[in-house]
Amino acid sequence: MPYTPSGFFCDRLIRERERRDGEGSLSKPLRFSGQDFTALKQECLTKKCLFEDDTFPASVESLGYKELGHKSNKVKNIVWKRPKEICENPQFIVGGASRTDICQGDLGDCWLLAAIACLTLNEKLLYRVVPQDQSYSEGYGGIFHFQFWRYGDWVDVVIDDRIPTFNNQLVFTKSAERNEFWSALLEKAYAKLHGSYEALKGGNTTEAMEDFTGGVTEFYEMKEAPKELYKIMKKALERGSMMGCSIDSLVPARFETRTVTGLVKGHAYSVTAVEESQHKASKVRLVRLRNPWGQVEWNGPWSDNSKEWVSLSKGEKDQLQHQSAEDGEFWMSFEDFKKNYTKIEICNLTPDALEDDKIHKWTVSVNEGRWVRGCSAGGCRNYPDTFWTNPQFRLCLLEEDDDSEDNEVACSFVVSLMQKNRRKERKLGANLFTIGFAIYEVPKEMHGNKQHMQKDFFLFNSSKARCKSYINLREVTQRFRLSPGEYVIIPSTYEPHQEGEFILRVFSEKRNTSEEIENRIEADHTVPAPANAGEESEEDQQFRSLFQQIAADEMEVTANELKNVLNRVVSKHKDLNTEGFSLECCRSMIALVDMDGTGRLSLQEFRHLWNKIKQWQGIFRHYSSDQAGIINSYEMRNAINDAGFRLNNQLYDIITMRYANEGMNIDFDSFISCLVRLEAMFRAFQAFDQDGMIRLSVLEWLQLTMYA
Repeated sequence: MPYTPSGFFCDRLIRERERRDGEGSLSKPLRFSGQDFTALKQECLTKKCLFEDDTFPASVESLGYKELGHKSNKVKNIVWKRPKEICENPQFIVGGASRTDICQGDLGDCWLLAAIACLTLNEKLLYRVVPQDQSYSEGYGGIFHFQFWRYGDWVDVVIDDRIPTFNNQLVFTKSAERNEFWSALLEKAYAKLHGSYEALKGGNTTEAMEDFTGGVTEFYEMKEAPKELYKIMKKALERGSMMGCSIDSLVPARFETRTVTGLVKGHAYSVTAVEESQHKASKVRLVRLRNPWGQVEWNGPWSDNSKEWVSLSKGEKDQLQHQSAEDGEFWMSFEDFKKNYTKIEICNLTPDALEDDKIHKWTVSVNEGRWVRGCSAGGCRNYPDTFWTNPQFRLCLLEEDDDSEDNEVACSFVVSLMQKNRRKERKLGANLFTIGFAIYEVPKEMHGNKQHMQKDFFLFNSSKARCKSYINLREVTQRFRLSPGEYVIIPSTYEPHQEGEFILRVFSEKRNTSEEIENRIEADHTVPAPANAGEESEEDQQFRSLFQQIAADEMEVTANELKNVLNRVVSKHKDLNTEGFSLECCRSMIALVDMDGTGRLSLQEFRHLWNKIKQWQGIFRHYSSDQAGIINSYEMRNAINDAGFRLNNQLYDIITMRYANEGMNIDFDSFISCLVRLEAMFRAFQAFDQDGMIRLSVLEWLQLTMYA
């Protein structure tokens, strides 16, 4: 579909319809780039050719845009090859997918590889991302596919198997087995999802964990970790959660450098086990970790060849799967783990991943939203004039936890705010916004009243809870405990006017509901006043005289005549910032009140229009800032409400983009044009309305929209 000004909204409507039809679910993933794996594979097999993916070609564009772009020396000797050109007897998976199949190459994506290593610990999750029906022998056509969770939807990503090589060696991720390629192909599909390999450079393990599972991640800084961290980690692994950890590097120059203990700073590890074992006279708590490099291990207590293992029986060693091998995996005590690592991330899985574990199922609510400059990108609480215009989501906590302590009645839940598409748009200069959220309690008298909370509410009420800080990560997540009741969550960027899309998720142990606060869409129309049967007042006589001057002998006003008189009148009002009404706008005004379909205005129609414009002029003046003759786009929603229209956030966004200028202000003629269009469209809809839906032929649709 070629891009048009309304193209974004057409695409959005199509996506919403797809979701209603079940598209984007695990059983019916969306086709990334519109590619159907089954059909493409069958076509290759029929034609006896190998698939070449023109949406992610074997070229520099797929490698990157800066360090791996056209001007980089790094890419000059890179050759794209298929596995059959690299080695004999290539295999998709050799002896089952395992942690040792992932070894990092020349790309700074250890965060991704640590997440893949965690994924191999759960076969159900692994084979959801890496479909098993793929092979280098039976039915090979040079085509493979992988599935990822992407901002609320599951997508199926198709690739060909041409992989970047240098001197016949894989440049990026590889397996310890030279003829195994599933991990390299998975990395390629993930690179395609984000636009290039270079887009994967630098990240957070949780980002990939969530894209593999659809789960939500909690962060713990070791210095602030709760006392029960060991218990939290053990329970998390028991219920299939994915877990990663890292050591912060305070000095950038020492990023990804080894310490004397064999650990690497600024590097992501995966936690693969948490166990307790009898050591001499006491129990010792142990943690098993893996370096995605496939080598370089901890050399302190409980490392592969340390003396601590001597005191354990063979049975205990077997139970802990202890082995002395340079495979990147090692054990350490929980106390050493806390001392050496600075951060841990736990990805909690959604109910579809926990169907066998009834105890730990989550209730999940998912909402999508946008921040639109000048309308719904209000910034944080520091900006009270615009904060209230941010998207608002009503949260109803319905049931308290089973394990509430000290007679406390509370509900546990996790709020996750994720900004969309910023990694993919890096090559265009996009950086992560600084984002966060606040939670306000809704007064009991307002329960069930699903209206957008106004500015005064936030001026006179403090938040009940909020994220610890606004931060420039893809996602901000935090756990809370609040009493059952109704709350409103306000997600925002730190500063106003920053435009982007986001997804807000709420995970709770018990039942909850969350939804965007959307005003009911409706309009109050004033009916044209009938002609007076009695004597005319002095004002009526003056109005008739004006009409006669304009209309002359025809006693009807054309669009051009209307334009002249309106512009003559508004030019006398120095407090109205206007460039004058256009002929097109005046045609729309006539269409609004033209009851007999002549394309001209009779006296009664002209009177009705004149009264409307005077009423709207009063509203405009009320909201005009500092008598500058303009309305700030954030005030536009109040002005529209006063004019009798109740709209939702999506419509306010459209109005701002359509009618505001570069300074996010709306002048008088744009304001009138907007209200004319709104009323005309409401009337057209209501004329055909059947239970909130209309059905039109293409002729009827064009008749309505072309004359509006």
